[in-house]
Amino acid sequence: MRYMDEYRNPELGQKLLGKIEETLRGFPTEIAIMEVCGTHTMSIARAGIGRLLAGHVRLLSGPGCPVCVTPNDYMDRAVAWARCKDVIIATFGDMMKVPGSTSNLYREKVAGAQIAIVYSPLEAIGIAEACPSKKVIFLAIGFETTAPTIAATIKCAREKNLKNFFIHCGHKLVPPAMKALVNDPELRIDGFICPGHVSAIIGSHPYEFIAREYHIPCVITGFEPLDILEAIWMIVNQISRGNHATVEIQYTRAVKPAGNPNALSLMNEMFEPVDSIWRGLGTIPESGLIIQESYADFDAVKRMPVAVEETREHPACLCGMILRGVRLPVDCPLFRTMCNPENPIGPCMVSSEGTCAAYFKYENR
Repeated sequence: MRYMDEYRNPELGQKLLGKIEETLRGFPTEIAIMEVCGTHTMSIARAGIGRLLAGHVRLLSGPGCPVCVTPNDYMDRAVAWARCKDVIIATFGDMMKVPGSTSNLYREKVAGAQIAIVYSPLEAIGIAEACPSKKVIFLAIGFETTAPTIAATIKCAREKNLKNFFIHCGHKLVPPAMKALVNDPELRIDGFICPGHVSAIIGSHPYEFIAREYHIPCVITGFEPLDILEAIWMIVNQISRGNHATVEIQYTRAVKPAGNPNALSLMNEMFEPVDSIWRGLGTIPESGLIIQESYADFDAVKRMPVAVEETREHPACLCGMILRGVRLPVDCPLFRTMCNPENPIGPCMVSSEGTCAAYFKYENR
């Protein structure tokens, strides 16, 4: 298949593996490289890249799954709104089984809540137009990848003068989370595989502080096996040279250093940074987005106050530590027993991009 097989060529893969192994021959320990993208996590597991590089490179999965890092209090508020008779919750399907403290949206829908699974936030606008007596709340989560589409949706709602459409904004920013990771005393990170989707929006410049201040190489890469192997080789090459760490773009077919100026402009018009809670990482300064005051009429938290239960976490779930890269799914006592895709206890098993889901499907086969 054109534009696909080129990035799955086994001969090229073997050559890249050979380059990585040759470059690292004689290194006293494995180097630790972290990816912060759920699509990378799945691709690495599917291709068995971690096993191929064992003994030379230790691949760590970081907080790259937006569903997984969404904290319980966000879901608890969504559940509280879902229990209101005049509210319709609109959401992508992967949010349905994300656990809150005592419930999730799937259970609430079974109990009679009005919850619509949509494939685009614009569908939520259509629901609001069709149901003027209801308040429609769209659950907006994700990183910089999806924030511009939500910004465009809010502008569309204003143009239509909708008074019953709201956004529950849970967007996160990746670079501040990476800063928190490199300052984590339990972690040693020698290089970062940076997310391709996010970087198509923000470009390469926002990662430069990691290379400059922490001397950690960063490579932005695509999602096919050869993309990832080449990115690993580029990181290894930087480490072996011992020169100043830099930010490189392997994914040149989609990412430019300045990113997407139009998308960034739209984000800046609609949102402003705020301290935000990440599952497993706690509160990270200026790592989230809230709706600007000029568009606050669409902010569900400000316009629709609701009583929310006290937030609680499952005491045995290790999702928080798995998202930080300090534990593996197999370390969790719930993994493959109580926690599985049919009965997910933690969000890392719920999401199709979660580390636990990747391990369940592809590891130890």
